[in-house]
Amino acid sequence: MKKLIITAALVGGGVTPTHAPNNPITPDDIATEAKRVEDAGAATVHIHPRNPKTGAPTTDTDVYREILQKIHDTTNLVICPTTGLARGVTAKERIAIVPLVEPEIASHDIGCIGGTREKIIERTKEWKYDWEKPYLESYKSECFITTQAEIEWMAKEMYKVDTKPEYELFDIGWINTLSYLKKNFDAFSTPPLWIQFVTGAFGKIPTSPEHIIHMKRTTDDLLGKDTYEWQVIGIGYPAQFHVAAMAMIMGGHCRVGLEDNLYMERGVFAKSNAEQVERIVKIAHELGREIATPDEAREILKLKGKDKVKL
Repeated sequence: MKKLIITAALVGGGVTPTHAPNNPITPDDIATEAKRVEDAGAATVHIHPRNPKTGAPTTDTDVYREILQKIHDTTNLVICPTTGLARGVTAKERIAIVPLVEPEIASHDIGCIGGTREKIIERTKEWKYDWEKPYLESYKSECFITTQAEIEWMAKEMYKVDTKPEYELFDIGWINTLSYLKKNFDAFSTPPLWIQFVTGAFGKIPTSPEHIIHMKRTTDDLLGKDTYEWQVIGIGYPAQFHVAAMAMIMGGHCRVGLEDNLYMERGVFAKSNAEQVERIVKIAHELGREIATPDEAREILKLKGKDKVKL
């Protein structure tokens, strides 16, 4: 098997400060977390920007670039800025960071996501910031939408600057969409494709061994099993660690981090992203998977290199 690429998703767009006391918020905090996960064994980091004063998701490219610049200057990590950002953000705002910094990879959601945060809202008695409750309520009233035209346009924008899309596949139908795109557009066909099977999102494919096998087999059938590299995201505890171990056994890669799961044990918050990476490294060693360095990840994924990033 190839060496294991570990991605750390440091802070996402869907977790609010009230419920995530250890998530990094400021550019300095996010960059510090990035250095810690690199030291722990991660090769790549997935980044969402946050307003440093309120912790809210932001579209401010100055803040976004500051975060990426600090990580670029202090680590050798492969940096993956999200083009998902948050609900209520346009495709133009989501892709803006790509032509600005020309990253090695950037996430690309090729479908629409609904959802609800009702249970979290119901059990919350006090909020740290006023924006949090309305933001979580918007999950039920608003959809995260990427139209077919936007999917194609965003990938073409990445292709122009040699940024490899990191395809987030939340369900079986998304694989069919990617198959169509791969056959019809150069921007979607540069091998190897870099794919994430996302399991456990509301209204999307559940987390289970059977579903992961189903996604892998379907991707092999539609894309060709030698055309892509893949990793798995399991949302929540203990799914995050279970699917990571399964991916290791199957020859895939894995993602951990406080964007996807806040806990190390039930009811016990992870102190940092690095703590989760350290657990994954231990599991990988027990299963006989060697850990990829950032430069080895660049070789596996055929990336353009850190020196080609505009930071």
